[in-house]
Amino acid sequence: MDTPVLGFAAFSGTGKTSLLKTVIPLLKQAGLRIGAVKHSHHSFDIDYPGKDSFELRAAGASPVMVTSSRRRAVITERETPREPSLAEELAHFDAAGLDLILVEGFKHERYPKIELYRAALGKPLLFPEDGSIIAVATDDTDAAAPFPIPSLDLNDPRQIADFILDWLQTRSGSTFLSRSDNP
Repeated sequence: MDTPVLGFAAFSGTGKTSLLKTVIPLLKQAGLRIGAVKHSHHSFDIDYPGKDSFELRAAGASPVMVTSSRRRAVITERETPREPSLAEELAHFDAAGLDLILVEGFKHERYPKIELYRAALGKPLLFPEDGSIIAVATDDTDAAAPFPIPSLDLNDPRQIADFILDWLQTRSGSTFLSRSDNP
């Protein structure tokens, strides 16, 4: 896959989804087309009893595609429950026309990631054991000083978006809309 992939890795409760909900619009303002992959450790359903898609799946169809003029969803049952790999999921991801795929989760896999760290959670930092983490976004500015990788303010989505834009430009040499042109 040629589309750059960048992850956000952290322990549960750190605020990965909340941060992504603020960073994605900033990246879109910069002209990027963004896709997203979210790993869940829980069973989930995107449909429910009484919906046609649920009934088709319950009858044994897999995959089931639900499509309309606005969106498409494909539901595929795994014959044997197992943790998915990021590479396997990306192989099924339509990245056509995307500039970046943001990934939430898959923290134990090796791919470029920004670690989110909240000292109040009392969890260990991930980057010392994971050389694929390219930066740490933290709310603990005192702890950030000795980090051997870039430290970002977890509460400053603009700074994180700018870091991502710089990372993309360094990776590919491409440029997007000037950040000075964005609000």
